[in-house]
Amino acid sequence: MSLTLDRVLTEAETLPADEREMLEGILRQRRIESWRQETAAEAKKVAKAFRAGKLKGQSAENVIARLRAAK
Repeated sequence: MSLTLDRVLTEAETLPADEREMLEGILRQRRIESWRQETAAEAKKVAKAFRAGKLKGQSAENVIARLRAAK
């Protein structure tokens, strides 16, 4: 059985207020943990590429200037 987002939201709205708050907290924590895992995986990938010589070091000033120019 596949649940649609609308169905999940409708069901969540039937929960008592304290359970909705608990659900919100659980979803937030899972989203944070997922972000942490994705960030850690990306950091490992970048570090490996840097050690392999595929990336070059840059000064913080250079990086900041490039970010400001990209706006």
